[in-house]
Amino acid sequence: MALLQISEPGQSLDPHQRRVAVGIDLGTTHSLVAAVRHGVSECLPDAQGQVILPSVVRYLDPAQGNSGRQIGFDALAAQVDDPANTISSVKRLMGRTRAQVVDADKLPYTVVDDQGMAVVETTAGRKTPMEVSAEILAALRFRAEDSFDDDLYGAVITVPAYFDDAQRQATKDAAQLAGINVLRLINEPTAAAIAYGLDNGSEGIYAIYDLGGGTFDISILRLTQGVFQVMATGGDSALGGDDYDQALAAWVLAQQGVAVALSASERAALHAEARRCKEALSAVEPAGSVAFTANIAGQQLNQAVTKAQFEACTAPLTARTMAAVRKVLRDAGITKDDVKGVVMVGGSTRMPVIRSAVGAFFGQEPLTNLNPDEVVALGAAIQANALAGNSRDGDLLLLDVIPLSLGIETMGGLVERIVPRNSPIPTALAQDFTTYQDGQTALALHVVQGERDLVADCRSLARFVLRGIPPMAAGAARIRVSFTVDADGLLSVAAKEQGSGVEARVDVKPAYGLSDEQIAAMLQDSFATAQQDIAARALMEARVDADRMIVATRSALAGDADLLEPAERQTIDTLMGQLTQSLASTDAAVIEAATDALAKGTEAFAAMRMNRGIQRALAGKKLEEV
Repeated sequence: MALLQISEPGQSLDPHQRRVAVGIDLGTTHSLVAAVRHGVSECLPDAQGQVILPSVVRYLDPAQGNSGRQIGFDALAAQVDDPANTISSVKRLMGRTRAQVVDADKLPYTVVDDQGMAVVETTAGRKTPMEVSAEILAALRFRAEDSFDDDLYGAVITVPAYFDDAQRQATKDAAQLAGINVLRLINEPTAAAIAYGLDNGSEGIYAIYDLGGGTFDISILRLTQGVFQVMATGGDSALGGDDYDQALAAWVLAQQGVAVALSASERAALHAEARRCKEALSAVEPAGSVAFTANIAGQQLNQAVTKAQFEACTAPLTARTMAAVRKVLRDAGITKDDVKGVVMVGGSTRMPVIRSAVGAFFGQEPLTNLNPDEVVALGAAIQANALAGNSRDGDLLLLDVIPLSLGIETMGGLVERIVPRNSPIPTALAQDFTTYQDGQTALALHVVQGERDLVADCRSLARFVLRGIPPMAAGAARIRVSFTVDADGLLSVAAKEQGSGVEARVDVKPAYGLSDEQIAAMLQDSFATAQQDIAARALMEARVDADRMIVATRSALAGDADLLEPAERQTIDTLMGQLTQSLASTDAAVIEAATDALAKGTEAFAAMRMNRGIQRALAGKKLEEV
């Protein structure tokens, strides 16, 4: 008799088969890979026992017979000697043009534009940020496969919460180049919440303060019975530990009176010493100091740096993070007293100045019982294990959010938001629109992202055209525009005319990302210019309504002007002329008044047209037929 194999609910059909799935934290400064082994999430070490892989790639000169590259610690060691070919902090280049890279001229390597994308010039040729990131991801993939002596099934890769669609797509492209099947992209704060939530079994509202090497995220999450719901998110994708290093280096140069232009090697050496000094200051007593030593422009720098001096020269950076914290609490509709705990994520949160600032603001000691360098990778590994079908915990649910609103352009250059910011993802939302002109057979759609009311103040994501709309009167067509944001935060947009069924769609894959200033300022601008935007929107809407009224009146006159006496026609022409002149006004009330005047002045004409239409419809018909 054959035996039937049975399994527990949520368990693989083959309990002895286990898929190798990992979580990868692709960081600005360093990267890690973690996996669930023996029921516990842990970071995987390399052959030397080190779990951290510096996010640095060095390309060797093929002309010298050294074709290939160095990755991690080997590349990091060559950063001062060969800065032009040693690429670090490449995460800041992902999904961007050169113009959007902050201080591109000050980087030790050369960044140029190539087909609308920031790329790096190396001795081995031009390298895209995706190619450089793929080298790092491939090294982590090989580490995982060596650890399990098996092929990798897939990975959950983390990204900053404030990464936009282009940056997320670039991350997925890098993983594809590295031969990795991406199970999902999840936000770094969400991954940290998974690690803390499952390890501690805690429920309530938590703030995730994530300060990495190149990005800062702050998220408010509610943990309830295995559901991780992101209530609000904010941050700055151009702020991290690297900026603290640069601020300290600039302060030392100012103290030493060095004002000359530095070479690439000197800049690399200066920043390396600044990072060492910063890390050393975290371990000294409050009154202690650390010697900053470097040879710059033929001058030996020897500067004692105290904790107080370091905190003072980096105070504006810390203040920027706390401003984002206050903003995200308002977005979530809570106060700091509602927060049960503050989770610290990212190696830069080891700085005492950060922990003291966060602790003072929330009135409680932040949670640091998990390694801040590892916590994101650990949480991603737990999610990867569940997505691969290895976990019996079928009740784990992630409700992440999108950081900026998504919508389309309407008449007058206005934005109609379809997916509001902080909407949980994955999500699918739709809204109906119509045509503007009689006989219109096509509709151009412009997809935008941002919080402002005018298209000119938002970021363009994509454009596409819906063709084949049956000719109808203006306003008769019903076009449903659907926005779908998948679990990775990537967007697709579809438009369908309900009557005919004609449809068009686009997967939004912009070739560039938001600039540093745009990401930091988009939400701030939406509040600082709220009254201005309201007035601008009202003006645009008034002009659009006026245009429609003029078009409709002209169309009516073209067909039925014979119904009017000369004096009546003169009155309508005068009102139309006044409305046309009012369009030059910047006062919406003036335009609205002129529109209302024309509407009232044509009421009798509209009634006469309706009577004529009824007479034509009834002509030649008997009463019983009607």
